[in-house]
Amino acid sequence: MSGDRAAPLGLLVMAYGTPRTPEDVEAYYTHIRRGRPPTPELLADLTARYDAIGGISPLAALTEAQRAALADALEARQPGRWKVVLGQKHAAPFIEDGVAELAAAGVHDMVGLVLAPHYSGFSVGQYQQRAADAGDEHAMALHRIDRWHLLPAYLDFLAAAVTDARASLPADHKVLFTAHSLPERVLEGDPYPDELRQTAAAVAERVGLSPWPEWALAWQSAGRTPEPWRGPDVLEVIRDLAATGRTDGVLVCAQGFTADHLEVLYDLDIEASGIAAEVGLAFARTRSLNAEPTVMAALADEVVRVAEAGLAP
Repeated sequence: MSGDRAAPLGLLVMAYGTPRTPEDVEAYYTHIRRGRPPTPELLADLTARYDAIGGISPLAALTEAQRAALADALEARQPGRWKVVLGQKHAAPFIEDGVAELAAAGVHDMVGLVLAPHYSGFSVGQYQQRAADAGDEHAMALHRIDRWHLLPAYLDFLAAAVTDARASLPADHKVLFTAHSLPERVLEGDPYPDELRQTAAAVAERVGLSPWPEWALAWQSAGRTPEPWRGPDVLEVIRDLAATGRTDGVLVCAQGFTADHLEVLYDLDIEASGIAAEVGLAFARTRSLNAEPTVMAALADEVVRVAEAGLAP
């Protein structure tokens, strides 16, 4: 830490990234594949998915809205104190670009916040490590927010979203809390599955749902690699629920995602809802967090708390 309370403070808002135009899809996919261009078949499949949701994902605009909401909330709390920038994993501006922007603004201490509530070393841990490494190059201290899966405002948002979405379903329905699957090899000793269960349980308690009869965890959007990924996949769960004949509908709460993007708008709204229709189940999805003001304000409070703790003598 710099200990300089007169210097501006930085917030590095980190996100996965997304192509901004259809022309960016191939370069984006190549970056995800660590420099290996996708085969024509893989590229055509991804492009078709973007076409199905309107040509491109709204994630870039939504991520910027989240960054701006955090900046506004911090300005309201500590006017003129904060520089808030975006740094992404797979699209410009990259995490290193964001750190360089903070350094150019004279920032010595930055808070790293990933727009993902649940910690995994494979995801949030990698973001924070890249931020720390880039900060070292600029003699900048990083103060990390590694998880916010039990932030009360976030839990309240999810509970309200679940309650509202349930109203459209038959009385006999099941709530599935989903998140992005990860390879089994990286989940050995990783807190990600436990944190997802903690969030789901806290939301279910707020809503008044009983475990298994009324809610369960499921996984989605597994990568297309030969290694095993964590399941059960939400599509399999929907088929299994229909086969039992014990429910008339399914509600998916995509608790692991904080904005509308391909994994929500295609994998759930098109693919999962299509499976539900095929097997005769009513289907609904909870609204996404996006830049919901109450949660953004609560995250800003957490940013200030972490920064003050880091600057404390």
